[in-house]
Amino acid sequence: MEERITELEIKISYTEDLVDELNRMVYRQQLQIDLLAAEIRTLREQQRNSPQSEQAFSLRDEIPPHY
Repeated sequence: MEERITELEIKISYTEDLVDELNRMVYRQQLQIDLLAAEIRTLREQQRNSPQSEQAFSLRDEIPPHY
């Protein structure tokens, strides 16, 4: 019985470590998501404020990279 309790305590310890690591990972990913969302907002604002945004944009006007 003592051995089973010890094994369960070890498993709980590993599980707690895993949960802590996953929480840290989720936190870092949320920081990255927030940063990327802010960058997207900035880019959209720049596009709205640029003089080119008033003109119709066509992909046919762009030169392909192999030319």
